[in-house]
Amino acid sequence: LDLNSFKPQELSNIVWAFARARESNPRLFRRVAEHMITLDLNSFEPQDVSNTIWAFSKAGECNPSLFNKVADHILAPDTLDAFHPKSC
Repeated sequence: LDLNSFKPQELSNIVWAFARARESNPRLFRRVAEHMITLDLNSFEPQDVSNTIWAFSKAGECNPSLFNKVADHILAPDTLDAFHPKSC
């Protein structure tokens, strides 16, 4: 499986779907995390980042390297303003 062929939203959707279905697949989550660590997260929409981290949390999958990369990305001055709560 070549994750390079997946768009950011597709990566997010995959882990979101597994977490939502309560299907455990640590290998999948590990591979997605390892792949995302190599990417420029500016190519991800804020919703994709949020959904991905939610999925890891919901699935009980911990990947400190990915979480740190996402935190650094979100806290960057040019990125933080892009994150807004969804309207109800």
